[in-house]
Amino acid sequence: MATGKVRPRRSKGPVVAVTGAATGAGRLLAARLAEREEIRKVVAIDAHRGDVPGVTWRVVDIRDPLLSNRLSDVDVIVNLDVEHSPDVDPRERRTHNVRGAQTVVTAAAAARVRRVVLVTSAMVYGAEPGNEVPLPEDSPLLAEASTSIAGDHLEIEELAATAPITHPGLEVTVVRPAALAGPGVDTVVTRHFEAPRLLTVKGSTPGWQFCHLEDLASALEVVVTEELTGPLAVGCEGWLGPEEVTEITGKRSFELPAALTFGMAQRLHRLGMTPAPATDLHYVAYPWVVDCARLRAAGWKPMYDNAAALRAVMDETAGRHAVVGRRVGGKEATMATAAGATVAAIGAAAAIRRARKRRR
Repeated sequence: MATGKVRPRRSKGPVVAVTGAATGAGRLLAARLAEREEIRKVVAIDAHRGDVPGVTWRVVDIRDPLLSNRLSDVDVIVNLDVEHSPDVDPRERRTHNVRGAQTVVTAAAAARVRRVVLVTSAMVYGAEPGNEVPLPEDSPLLAEASTSIAGDHLEIEELAATAPITHPGLEVTVVRPAALAGPGVDTVVTRHFEAPRLLTVKGSTPGWQFCHLEDLASALEVVVTEELTGPLAVGCEGWLGPEEVTEITGKRSFELPAALTFGMAQRLHRLGMTPAPATDLHYVAYPWVVDCARLRAAGWKPMYDNAAALRAVMDETAGRHAVVGRRVGGKEATMATAAGATVAAIGAAAAIRRARKRRR
């Protein structure tokens, strides 16, 4: 059943399905495609009905083995039903993200959908102090296969690589956005900016690059309509240095040695005190800037620059407080602010040790 009037379309042209169409980038993409004359029909798929007009809604969980029954008329499917929040249990998140992508690919093959677009993340390249800035799109995938969100994306990437072999005739395109920004975005990276002070690792200079949801949607529109092949990176042009980040956020940094930072962060994660493994801190300490060469060659340009995207992050996180990805409130938030806490619980631990020494 459609929500609102579905605009009459020409008989030719693809039918495009978008998962995660009720919110975020999925909602934005479905709305964009619904306005394109060359798209015959837009099928909006989500676990609940959204408000995008001019599309055909099919309410279904993407992990449902019967998903293929809902794709019989679809030519292209774009999977944007991906969970990013650090608060979701890692096992539940991986089940949703990886099993969801697996089901989408399998269902697409069964329904004779000719093309699947899987949205992962530029995180798959890994964040390392020696990374080239920017990284070419064909750079090796050096992220660690851990329980982190980057580990989810690596599994989806592996699925994308093997799908054409497992399902001959199925084309799979991978799209890798930089750090997401915009309404409703809640990730390890955005929570970095919820801290009163920002963690930096001694001897490292991060390069901050973002991808606003509006730009991700416009890029995927080009990928679908121009039938671009991947992998394709998506992000703002260039990157921000530490001084620019300080100026935009108004937050000072707190520098710690790498061994102390990642060692203590991993111990705290094992104790269940922080939601993200230490490897996630690499993405706020080291550069993982990408060159969006293929989209740029196709004529795509981002609407947001990195400064505007970071301001969107600050607007979205205003009034929130986090320590190493763990949201704190009430007395914890007050104490963190008063003490000039860092993003990392390591900084808090260091402050406690210093206070104990002073008391002695």
